Amino acid sequence: MVLLLTYLAFMVLGDIAAYLIGLSVEQVWPTASLPVFLVFYFLFLWVSWVIAVWVTKPSSAPTPAPAAG
Repeated sequence: MVLLLTYLAFMVLGDIAAYLIGLSVEQVWPTASLPVFLVFYFLFLWVSWVIAVWVTKPSSAPTPAPAAG
């Protein structure tokens, strides 16, 4: 559940970034704004997942010593 919430948080940030980048491109080159937005949107889908998995990766637990016996 933590992984999905982390992914959702990064996705929202990525969506905002893609929107702002597309909006700034629209000011300079209006016909390129939609393709630029779509590229960044799908890029942020993937990047958000990779970052969410990396952030929520459990720390490696120490391996127990073999039992004497």
